[in-house]
Amino acid sequence: MSIRERLSGNEAVATAMRQIEPDVFAMFPITPSTEIPQYFAQYVADGKVDTEFICVESEHSAMSACLGAEAAGVRAVTATSSAGLSYMNEVLFVAASLRLPVVLAVSCRALTGPININHDYSDSLAERDSGFIQLYAENNQEVYDNYLMAHRIAEHPSVRLPLMVCEDGFITSHAIENIELEEDGAVKRFVGTYQPENYLLKEENPLAVGPYGVSAYYMEARVAQATAMMNAKKVILEVAKDFEETFGRHYGFFEEYRMEDAECAIVLMGSSAGTAKAAVDELRAEGVKAGVIKVRVFRPFPGEELAKALSPLKAVAVLDKSEGFSANGGPLFAETASMMINLDERPKMIDIVYGLGGRDFTVKAAKAVFERLLGIVKTGETGPVYSHMGQREAGE
Repeated sequence: MSIRERLSGNEAVATAMRQIEPDVFAMFPITPSTEIPQYFAQYVADGKVDTEFICVESEHSAMSACLGAEAAGVRAVTATSSAGLSYMNEVLFVAASLRLPVVLAVSCRALTGPININHDYSDSLAERDSGFIQLYAENNQEVYDNYLMAHRIAEHPSVRLPLMVCEDGFITSHAIENIELEEDGAVKRFVGTYQPENYLLKEENPLAVGPYGVSAYYMEARVAQATAMMNAKKVILEVAKDFEETFGRHYGFFEEYRMEDAECAIVLMGSSAGTAKAAVDELRAEGVKAGVIKVRVFRPFPGEELAKALSPLKAVAVLDKSEGFSANGGPLFAETASMMINLDERPKMIDIVYGLGGRDFTVKAAKAVFERLLGIVKTGETGPVYSHMGQREAGE
């Protein structure tokens, strides 16, 4: 039976960790994820978990410790943000290549420079090609639920890949919301125990971890990784179905909001979806056929499914809360647009980079995006495909 509670996103993640009770938590603090290991350290001190809590000297070391633990055959977790995630960069690729299902909680925050501690996705999306599965949450309930599903997805025998559970720094990581927690026993039964097929301490099958990948084998290892990421799509949906049957809350690759007869839509991720939904409700009351698609799973990217959902529309705006510096738009637009290219019928598409470094995204701003989309529907002209929204102009 669900338990109603009021928690921040960080405490929701730490609570999920406590309920799952990982074998190892390796930590190094960085804003705004620091509360996660702080809460968990208290659980350790209070004897609520039997977890080896390791304080290391850097984020690089935190992920390295998790790799050692997973390679030895136990479940390992950590948390980070921003430059801390970047400092892990080398080891993220190692984790994925070694097929070690570490679960990493990321309170997403802008990358330096200039120095900024507020929210955007420049940190997590900079690691989009590291080989990690990536789940994004709109609110505290969703980040808690994503974490409950994370280990089962990552540890599945056909996947065995590390996974990031991403929340919005300060916006959801520190904001307190009403959420439904599940009972400890129910969570443990749902997640299950970690049972790796092969690991360093398995006497019956000695093996090496992290061998040198000579040219004769390197590409095969990469293809195996790519296959595992494709396999993750099926597993994500299977775990979500079991989650819904167990706890009653539904999740897919993305959420469609008022899309049944929409002519134009916004595609975006995270907490901004709530703002976009409010704008859609106002526009619907005015007779505008507007909708929202909130992407929950960025890796593996649900391109085929998203293209199918968008293909009947006349105009689509992809909102990127990360500047890709490609001179053509941000990462979410690149992924979405690439899957639309071969459709016989597809909407006009634009990309808008917004919200960088914590810049506000309001209902008024969302409605302005829809106003532009309605203009595209009327004239057939997109104007600039790649633009920014919310920045001050010169002289302001």
